[in-house]
Amino acid sequence: MKVAIIGAGNVGTALATSITRAGHDVTISASSPESAQWAASAIGVHAATSNTAAVDGAEVVILAVPYAGAGQQVAAEIRDAVAGKAIVDVTNPLKPDYSGLATQGISAAEELQKLLPEASVVKAFNTIFATNQASPSSDIDGYVAGDDDRAKRRVISLVESIGFAPVDVGPLSASRHLEGMAFINIGLNAANGWSWTSAWRLQR
Repeated sequence: MKVAIIGAGNVGTALATSITRAGHDVTISASSPESAQWAASAIGVHAATSNTAAVDGAEVVILAVPYAGAGQQVAAEIRDAVAGKAIVDVTNPLKPDYSGLATQGISAAEELQKLLPEASVVKAFNTIFATNQASPSSDIDGYVAGDDDRAKRRVISLVESIGFAPVDVGPLSASRHLEGMAFINIGLNAANGWSWTSAWRLQR
């Protein structure tokens, strides 16, 4: 599968590492070509000179950038280039002071879908910390939400291929709950000095 990852921070590089290890063809882009090249060299993936260049030919595009960046600047930049593609939103819309979610009555993923009306936004990976994204385990659930069944099946296949236990949690509106789950896990680790490796798992 050809996967484009926009963002070369902790999450972007962690996912690029595990997705490449699973045998997929990964291209990464960042806020600067230099950052993308540095990350690509470290991981062993392709570097793109721009976000639009990264998504060219990709079957799945992963947005691994801060919430505000994904929702506005990056979405505007790639809007025409991602028509018909599956867009994976891994963002968590935290308030600057981490006191709660910055969204009300809607998820970041649903906001992104409005900004990219010709693409199919799927929520995934946002409940999993970067440490675990880099070292997937079948003991960790990979929750996936989306309205487009074809796009969601493609993302579920990606989640499973890298080693997580995929769980289809329903429509894109379920992202509101996934973002809340991520906020709880972040808060617990910050408050208790945990190792940032805790993860969600449904007993079944």
